[in-house]
Amino acid sequence: MAQRIVKGIRQLLDEANAAVTTVPPEAALALAGRADVLFVDLRDPRELAREGKIPGAFHCPRGVLEFWIDPESPYARPVFQEARSFLFYCASGWRSALAAKAAQEMGLAPVAHLGGGFTAWKAAGGAVEPVPARG
Repeated sequence: MAQRIVKGIRQLLDEANAAVTTVPPEAALALAGRADVLFVDLRDPRELAREGKIPGAFHCPRGVLEFWIDPESPYARPVFQEARSFLFYCASGWRSALAAKAAQEMGLAPVAHLGGGFTAWKAAGGAVEPVPARG
């Protein structure tokens, strides 16, 4: 029997974007480097090695986000317990919208995501730092 998808990615994205704050790249440029804001890069390691990242961003692959946020998880990362704002980003803003919604539902606050993702950040003139490939 074929699968019957009842909610597609477009609907999931519309719901996420309605529930979370989207920060335009121009506004995100002003947040870069602030101690009270942590940029969280959700892209996979190959994307980071190929394209670099926003300077000072914390890398958290999308697949482990919920495990790293939950302080009860054996995989919890202390950075998600800090009193900061969290600005999630990915390549184009899709994964980050879904991630910000999940993080917000878990109680992490305040959270937002970078509209247009890393692609929009670069187009707006945002700085990029190289990330060495892991061997």
